[in-house]
Amino acid sequence: MSSFAAEPAKRIVALSPHSVEMLYAIGAGDSIVATTEYADFPEAALNIPRIGGYHGVQIERILELEPDLVVVWASGNKLEDIQRIKELGFKVFDSNPKTLEAVADELEALGELTGNQAQAKQAADDYRAKLVQLRNDNFAKPEVKVFYQLWSTPLRTVAKNSWIQQIISVCHGDNVFVDAASDYPQVSLETVVLKHPQVILQSQDEGNIIGINWSEWPEIPAVKNQHIYQLNADLLHRAAPRALLGVEALCDALDKAR
Repeated sequence: MSSFAAEPAKRIVALSPHSVEMLYAIGAGDSIVATTEYADFPEAALNIPRIGGYHGVQIERILELEPDLVVVWASGNKLEDIQRIKELGFKVFDSNPKTLEAVADELEALGELTGNQAQAKQAADDYRAKLVQLRNDNFAKPEVKVFYQLWSTPLRTVAKNSWIQQIISVCHGDNVFVDAASDYPQVSLETVVLKHPQVILQSQDEGNIIGINWSEWPEIPAVKNQHIYQLNADLLHRAAPRALLGVEALCDALDKAR
């Protein structure tokens, strides 16, 4: 018997904001009995009890809740927590989409696990169609040199294997640090100046925005032409169906600079 052929899950612990969004998107939101901090969409998710976050999850609470499915997140949960949950015999699904396309695959996988196949297939099909449309709408546009300011102090950006890079690619942006050695490299202000980005994108976080006064660097084309844009971090950083709204917002910003 395959591990996923059992009864549909009705008591779910979802250990990431993106998996909560996915479960609501396929009509299984009401089955979530616990989640982690920052799971804030849709609004109904704010009422779900919290049992941890990046610092770790309360395993004893999971035992008390007796879920029939625990949706873990390999990139965001502690490895030892995931191991422990498995050792305790809980049914585990790792929701860790690495590509924009994978979001649709995971919607369908969660649909199988929850018995919500039809709604999941509809959500996945809609998502795929919209993603194809966004790729088609943008692939012939002229490339724009982009610097994505992930954080200001220290100054961090994104490179080739990052989630954000995929979004920049859909919008036909040319990430000036795409070939950096790590996915989320620390860079110097001087290097950014030398790269001459035409657009600077920042996540809409006050600490990030006030961390650097770009107006002090008028030699950067993005500064000179006032192409510095703030974008909603949840839409850009979460591998959930709303990621396509993040793609649209980023593409719009690049269009302004074209």
